[in-house]
Amino acid sequence: MANSRIIHSVIFSLKHEGGSVEEQQFLKDGNTILSAIPTVQNFRVFRQVSPKNDYAFGFSMEFADAGAYEAYNAHPAHVGFVKERWETEVTQFLEIDYQDVF
Repeated sequence: MANSRIIHSVIFSLKHEGGSVEEQQFLKDGNTILSAIPTVQNFRVFRQVSPKNDYAFGFSMEFADAGAYEAYNAHPAHVGFVKERWETEVTQFLEIDYQDVF
């Protein structure tokens, strides 16, 4: 492997009506809370535009290595966001973690 950098992506849909204040607040809060975790790099929020699947949004971020990724997973801000927001507002999701091959 070229390096141990990890790209963590999750695509998801929300229970909120499209374009609603609640939808926008979830995306803003996710950006603010998750991007502030020290090991997170290049946090991005996406709107999914392909007609090939039913997901609406995506979060993507990078980690220097597996240790940085594990620190993110265990960080109180991440744990709290998942428990208080993700589990109550997300209706479906797909999580993918990548490492460079070359």
